[in-house]
Amino acid sequence: MKQEELKYLKQLAKRFPNIAAASTEIINLQSILNLPNGTEHFLTDIHGESEQFNHVLKNGSGAIRRKIDEAFGNTLSEKDKKSLATLIYYPEEKLTVVMEQEENLDDWFKITLHRLVSITQRTASKYTRSKVRKALPQDFAYVIEELITEKEEVHDKEAYYNEIIRTIIRIGSAPDFIIALCNLIQRLVVDHLHIVGDIFDRGPGPHIILDTLRAYHSVDIQWGNHDVSWMGAAAGCPALICNCIRVAARYGNLDTLEEGYGINLIPLATFAMEVYKDTDCSRFKIKYNTDYNTKDLDLDMRIHKAISILQFKLEGNIIMRRPEFGMDDRLLLNKINFDKGTITLDGKEYQMLDMDFPTIDPADPYKLTKEEEQLTQRLVQAFAHSEKLQKHVRFLYSKGAMYKVHNSNLLYHGCVPLAKDGSFASMKVDGKNYAGKALYDILESYARKGYYSTNDRQEKKKGEDVLWYCWTGPFSPVFGKDKMTTFERYFIAEEETHKEVKNTYYSLMEDEDTLNKILTEFGLDTEKSHIVNGHVPVEVKKGDTPIKCGGKLLIIDGGFSKAYQDKTGIAGYTLISNSHGMWLVAHTPFESKEAAVLSEADIVSETINVETYAVRHHVADTDIGVELKESISDLEKLLEAFREGSITERLH
Repeated sequence: MKQEELKYLKQLAKRFPNIAAASTEIINLQSILNLPNGTEHFLTDIHGESEQFNHVLKNGSGAIRRKIDEAFGNTLSEKDKKSLATLIYYPEEKLTVVMEQEENLDDWFKITLHRLVSITQRTASKYTRSKVRKALPQDFAYVIEELITEKEEVHDKEAYYNEIIRTIIRIGSAPDFIIALCNLIQRLVVDHLHIVGDIFDRGPGPHIILDTLRAYHSVDIQWGNHDVSWMGAAAGCPALICNCIRVAARYGNLDTLEEGYGINLIPLATFAMEVYKDTDCSRFKIKYNTDYNTKDLDLDMRIHKAISILQFKLEGNIIMRRPEFGMDDRLLLNKINFDKGTITLDGKEYQMLDMDFPTIDPADPYKLTKEEEQLTQRLVQAFAHSEKLQKHVRFLYSKGAMYKVHNSNLLYHGCVPLAKDGSFASMKVDGKNYAGKALYDILESYARKGYYSTNDRQEKKKGEDVLWYCWTGPFSPVFGKDKMTTFERYFIAEEETHKEVKNTYYSLMEDEDTLNKILTEFGLDTEKSHIVNGHVPVEVKKGDTPIKCGGKLLIIDGGFSKAYQDKTGIAGYTLISNSHGMWLVAHTPFESKEAAVLSEADIVSETINVETYAVRHHVADTDIGVELKESISDLEKLLEAFREGSITERLH
């Protein structure tokens, strides 16, 4: 036995000090390998829509309803199934309604507890007893374990379980126990959650979504371009701070910044009222929803314009100091003819829709005024000192990445940038060309430096600029277009200037050779792997489909954001994968939490089968299974070392 291997086994022997302990662990791990694979839930492009997100999370994209159907079949009416599902989604709220309306509460408690125990037994059956025990709510752990565990030694099982439930009701613990069971079912029905990008922007509740995700039992995140914008803002990138504020202002969501994250916008409001007091802000309308307070409309339009102009200046400065980004074509302020009120793009002159710029010096259009410099410093400080934002962004870094390979699936938000000939597009970073997986890795490396590099100011600044590039750059994997025409949409009427050309990737989604090349680049088996992709809304209205290349590529952004739903015709796709197969779920718009509780209005969902496995998948077939097999192999070597005397057992 090699010295290094012996040293490792001696460390392992500290945890498993003898043959009995090592043998027990081998048996335990081997039994886990033979359990069915847990359910994975994939969501993307949530865009701040916290109520719909929470509902889809609670119902597991229909997984809970399927468990109810499996458990009760035709023995329960459709009405009773809907009531039970609603109770599991919103136990506290539904109990309040039931306890006000139900005449015989004890009977309702008894029936409901039996039904919930049955669902809990079904959802717990694919896990080890140890894993279920860890998920149990502390207050009722012992009783729940008694109810869901088959007890061979009890002769009259029905009487035993009935007596436990009668006691729960008699001592007044039924409401709390029901809540505990419902939360446990939600916890067990989905084993792992994937968020494939874009938690932020457009909707009002990204902070609520991130609070929920931080409390979730098992989650990973693939960053979207809207996420990296907020990550860069939290890191201190002034251009991305302006971008986050601009998007929030545009959609009437400045409350997200002020109330959700405690960011002080008074300096910005003061600046906008004073400097933009007599300025035409008609091009900066607010796309507000029914919750918006219209008394703020005039001020918010001024804020919207002031922060947009500041953003365009700051972005110009990034482009000029980072020539390697190759984005000189996005230097637009210097292309304005301030005498004629026109702008020249690609050799063609266009009339500007707005020339009222109190802070732009035509001789040096990218120079910040003294007031803008002071405002920028204050905004950087405000974002840096938002405890909640920093906590959320650290969570995005700890649980997130540019891409993830998991259980034969490749997950990413935007695209793998391709050149026009279909080869991997390359970008020069630090004098070296990067493409494919290597491009993802180098951009992620700098994205992390932009937030975490405190000792090397130059590296941090470059990292902040790379985060901005990820938001809008032509070879950014999380953006996927040649340019972002924000400026043109504000100031030029001609729609030809608004066009954003998608990366070649999007025209090759049905090309199997291209997808196989991508899967191979990330080390995946082309015969059994899938790409799970977000970012681009699937326009169902136009006959588009989320299933590309026979299921090799799945696009699960179907319009979660209300801002997209008129365009897409649905309210988002999600994906479910379990031991039996994979299926997409198309959602209709979510009305409200109140309607879900009072009217039992679930999101009506259409299920689209992607793949059904010929043989049921087990933990042995997963990434965790690979790790467990390695652990078993190590423990078997330890057993051999004990038996041949290379390592001495500790028996007591």
